[in-house]
Amino acid sequence: MTSVRDFEGLNALVTGGASGIGAAIAALLLERGAQVAVLDRDTAGAPGGTLALKADVTDDGAVKAAVDAAAAEFGALHTVVSNAGVGAIGAVTDNSDDEWHRVLDINVLGMVRTARHAVPHLRRAAADRPGAVSITQTCSIAATAGLPQRALYSASKGAILSLTLAMAADHVREGIRVNCVNPGTADTPWIGRLLDQAPDPAAERAALAARQPSGRLVGADEVAAAVAYLASPAAAAVTGTALAVDGGMQGLRLRPAN
Repeated sequence: MTSVRDFEGLNALVTGGASGIGAAIAALLLERGAQVAVLDRDTAGAPGGTLALKADVTDDGAVKAAVDAAAAEFGALHTVVSNAGVGAIGAVTDNSDDEWHRVLDINVLGMVRTARHAVPHLRRAAADRPGAVSITQTCSIAATAGLPQRALYSASKGAILSLTLAMAADHVREGIRVNCVNPGTADTPWIGRLLDQAPDPAAERAALAARQPSGRLVGADEVAAAVAYLASPAAAAVTGTALAVDGGMQGLRLRPAN
């Protein structure tokens, strides 16, 4: 258990916070002193001690109700972590229009809806806690590197990267910082399901690990630590930043091992 309590007196909302990276983020913010609300379609896995709010990010009314409920319960909202999202596999020829609409609706418009309804609460909080009010969005290495069989997923994450920069510019003078994290291939339930579908799950896991210079998958707790930094008062001067948590996948070009 960490002894850091840098979120004491701060209130956070984490979308997609009942599993995987989102649950790790919610648990870490709670551990570091925040009051935490989790917005998810299925809240069964929400960490103990969080306020569980059932909502689907494709439903604008449900998102508004959940965001408003968190702000009302806590009295203010300082930190939003927009993490809800889905994966997609295939080249540009492989997914139908319906699938493109579905994934973009969740991954991109889900973050738009969350921010749309959170920003009024964040504006009010920013006057009392300068530097401590933020939105952090879960993006991906897929936004900045070309990955095979990820056309739709990459397009959605590229949109999130651009959205993060635009939102940071729009809200910096209001005291709201906006950043994103770009995980590499993370050891999450979605990756687990992907591996289960492979002809040789062990070989597929080894291949995914090998394409990261660190030689392993990224842990959900490592992504959570990066989010906690970006959302914390220690990052008061950080906005419009994409923080890679990818084992060196984006920036390193190693020679083949002997």
